[in-house]
Amino acid sequence: MNKIDQNNLMQKGDPKVVKAWVMYDWANSVYQLTISSTIFPIYYNTVTRHGDDFMVSFFGWKVVNTVLYSWAIAAAYLIVAVGSPLFSSIADYTGRRKGFMRAFTWIGAVSCGALYFFDPEHIELGIIAFTLGTVGYGGSIVFYNSFLPVIAEPKDQDRISARGYSMGYLGGVILLLFNLLMIMKPELFGFTPDSSQPARISFLTVCIWWIGFSTMTFRKLPKYTFGKRLHRENVFTNGYKELRMVFRQVRSSYQLSIYLLGFFFIMMGILTTMFMAATFGEKELGLKEGVLIPTILVIQLVAMFGAWFFAKLSGRIGNLKAMIVSVAIWIVVCMFAFTIKQAVGFIVAAVVIGIVMGGSQSLARSTYSKMLPETTDHTSFFSFYDVTEKLATVAGTFSFGIIEAITGSMRYSVLAITIFFGIGLIFLVMLLAHQKDKG
Repeated sequence: MNKIDQNNLMQKGDPKVVKAWVMYDWANSVYQLTISSTIFPIYYNTVTRHGDDFMVSFFGWKVVNTVLYSWAIAAAYLIVAVGSPLFSSIADYTGRRKGFMRAFTWIGAVSCGALYFFDPEHIELGIIAFTLGTVGYGGSIVFYNSFLPVIAEPKDQDRISARGYSMGYLGGVILLLFNLLMIMKPELFGFTPDSSQPARISFLTVCIWWIGFSTMTFRKLPKYTFGKRLHRENVFTNGYKELRMVFRQVRSSYQLSIYLLGFFFIMMGILTTMFMAATFGEKELGLKEGVLIPTILVIQLVAMFGAWFFAKLSGRIGNLKAMIVSVAIWIVVCMFAFTIKQAVGFIVAAVVIGIVMGGSQSLARSTYSKMLPETTDHTSFFSFYDVTEKLATVAGTFSFGIIEAITGSMRYSVLAITIFFGIGLIFLVMLLAHQKDKG
């Protein structure tokens, strides 16, 4: 085995390394807001709709545009869910998690840039680029999350995790505001009112922003995360062996098993809400873009405060109790959403959702990080976390659609989300009781 330069190894609590890690949230969150939530979905519908004709041709196959879009998302999440455990275990085995993180970053960012060429004549290019962009984003997050227990002591992980989410929300909003100005006031940038250039340029800005700011992260994170690297054995074979070993550890740990079960149902609720909130507002309440887009921005801005608030709360009462508080608020909000009839109610719900969304996601990551055993296999452990989150997305959105199809109303799907949170809350309470019994 070869020795690695000890100066290139991770030291917990290094302010420069922590700052570099946090900057990746700032760098990648522009994908989530500009590409997955606002500008790209609107542009996609415009490009693939011809009057009342919603059919598109994908390599000669005729399909409804929104079906193709949803399947692209499903394919991307499936690729990440299936592939990330293997890539993660290989990264742990070789110690080169930064290399994998950088590779997925480039895949995602360049694919976003390629969306500039997406138009009615290049449907296949647009769908493939969007799918790969989603894969790049989801894949890089696995390795990004896995650095948290390596760069920070347990007592600092809540604060640093919240700091990352806050920076991500802020960065995403800043670039989105610029892109929205370019789209809504194209004449200020020399474009005609009916030009598609502003939307297409916004995809390029995501590429440039993501790659540009991520260089600050990759400059400071070490190439290797432990002091030795094995060469003689087959890295793919040992990657699978490593994955099986981590799976056995998760299965044999009551804490990790119960937490991941609760996390699964909580993420079913959170991520389904994130994906379907705008659709609910438009379909059930008749809200227009002038209300929906500003509301999305409000959610992002309030989420920064939420991440900070729940980090402080967890410092006072503990992670699990703080998570229980956040999930209880989610349940109340979902029950309120079932009764909403007007825009004011939707905006009020959105503000509360923003607060608990930032806090819940930040706490979920740092709580899991604290539960991990002493190990160098953080990436493999976080791959389970990531796969659970991706499968929760699939299960939650699928259930939402099925219930709407059966009942004919999205309001009953909202009640289903309430049940998801309720089940997740039960698992968290079980885990809290277990910890109290132990001491």
